[in-house]
Amino acid sequence: MDKNTWIGFLLIAVIVVGFTMFGSKKAPKESAQQPKQELILPVEQAQQPEQVVASAPEKPVVSKPAEMGVFTPALTGEEKMVSLENEHLRVTLSTLGGTIERAELLEYKAAGDTVNPLCLFFGSESSMSFSLQTAENGTLHTAKLYFEPVPTDSANTAVLRMPTSDPEAWIDFVYTLSEDYMLRFEVAPHNMQAHIAPNVSSIRLDWIQLIPQQEQGRKFEERYAQLQYMMVGGEMEKLSESKEDREQESTGVKWIGYKDQFFSTVLIADDAFRESYFHSIPQQRQSGYIKKYETATLVPFDPTSDASIGFRYYLGPNHYNTLKAYDNGKEKEEKLYLKKLVPLGWKIVSWINTALVIPMFDLFSGWGLHIGWIIVLMTLVIKLIILPFVFVSYKSSAKMRALKPQIDEINAKYPAEKMQERQAATMQLYRQAGVSPMSGCLPMLFQFPVLMAMFWFLPTAIELRGKSLFWADDLSTYDAVFHWGTNIPLLGDHLSLFCLLMTICNIVYTYITMQSQNTDPSMKFMKYMMYAMPLMFLFIFNDYAAGLSFYYLVSLFITIFQTMIFRWTLDDKKMLAEIEANKKKRAGKPQSKFMQRLEQMQREQQQMARENAKKNMRR
Repeated sequence: MDKNTWIGFLLIAVIVVGFTMFGSKKAPKESAQQPKQELILPVEQAQQPEQVVASAPEKPVVSKPAEMGVFTPALTGEEKMVSLENEHLRVTLSTLGGTIERAELLEYKAAGDTVNPLCLFFGSESSMSFSLQTAENGTLHTAKLYFEPVPTDSANTAVLRMPTSDPEAWIDFVYTLSEDYMLRFEVAPHNMQAHIAPNVSSIRLDWIQLIPQQEQGRKFEERYAQLQYMMVGGEMEKLSESKEDREQESTGVKWIGYKDQFFSTVLIADDAFRESYFHSIPQQRQSGYIKKYETATLVPFDPTSDASIGFRYYLGPNHYNTLKAYDNGKEKEEKLYLKKLVPLGWKIVSWINTALVIPMFDLFSGWGLHIGWIIVLMTLVIKLIILPFVFVSYKSSAKMRALKPQIDEINAKYPAEKMQERQAATMQLYRQAGVSPMSGCLPMLFQFPVLMAMFWFLPTAIELRGKSLFWADDLSTYDAVFHWGTNIPLLGDHLSLFCLLMTICNIVYTYITMQSQNTDPSMKFMKYMMYAMPLMFLFIFNDYAAGLSFYYLVSLFITIFQTMIFRWTLDDKKMLAEIEANKKKRAGKPQSKFMQRLEQMQREQQQMARENAKKNMRR
């Protein structure tokens, strides 16, 4: 490889470093004494009085019993638990508030826990409350009211009823668990027309949830944990993942996602959330939590009708195919686009992931192979796809190396003071030999989207979570073999073995490559940079998923093997003979339009240089 190829590698390294530094900004610590900030929710005053959304409305103030009217019996009661379960999900409902007390994913476990199923949230970690006006001008907050379980004929349905003093009037919270990760939730009023304020056209929903740390690598869990929401029409919006952030939407929101690195709790409206306020707060490391998410929104409600308000909960993994399946067979306006919860990179990178990487991963996984062999096979396929670009790059380097003696003659003939003449003569040599100085760099740039696709896919692939390979117990996080009690700048508090092996292999590859280069003595700095880059990657990837480092390690081994084959088939003598043959073929042939434009530009530059020199002499 010539210096142009190395420049291509350097550009990739700069982009990777930039992404890493941008994504790893430390979140500001939440102050325990930080005053609550208030936002006025833009509710139509003709429908209900002005409401204030606090930053943490954990304990809604319940109206006095005299203002509760027929809802007074719901102020007292006994908390009971009701469970719904399928092979994927178990939800426990509490009669206090009628909401989900616990959500457990039966197929997954938190890091360090080999016994209990992974718990998305439990108890006070999650709070949801509906608020609306009673006919007595009181405010009803469901989070502090007691519901009663109602027997049903279905094992996958639970009904929690808010009792009233009117035997013909009630509000039911109906939960129906499907066969996957989706939980249907309906607020079903019955004969409430006389007990709800007549001017009400919407009810307010307050939803707060703490996101516990589920993974070993907190740094990446913080990076991928994010409050996201989908506007009606399919446009995704996100709050900052690295700092406290808040946003307000006045138009329709289809769903609200409380996202972790590998799992999400998503609330989907049958209609749409009309007015919404979102707040994301990073949590301190010692708290055991990653983020705190808060939402206050309005949901359309007609008190004169017994029509239910419908929602769906998605309580499950951020698995691309699982999320994508919810849009199968749906019209565009009905699609949820939950698959956007999985970060797959920029547009072209995301397209490569969805069109190539994920289908290939699914294909090899379907063969029942170990995860290590799956990564190896994916690496081989990707290497075959980019092999033509790599071959063109190496062949260009070999040609440039074979031309070096002739380029040295041109440099000796035209000193540095005659740079224009030197460039013209060099370009003439390239044209005659059929060599492009950019042919070594451009193929590397063509490979870049494919390389970045794997860079995005592997750290976010839940399929790697909990999968072991050699000494690594979990390929979705770092494989630390050495720990120390303090944090070393840039490196952290551990050393990952796959990352270390990748670095060593990269240094060996750099040495092998540099031995074949006729290094210009004036380019010593570039040579040092080539050896510094692998060391730089050690600091970058030490915290990354072990699966990604293993992929790069296998990729480097294959690259070294390819390089040996290229050297055997493309030596300098063969390249020089090919160059001389090209010279004879091109003798007398017209130049390409590109070369004509390039030489025309050089002639214009030479003319301008001569004119400037004459002006300077006259002065």
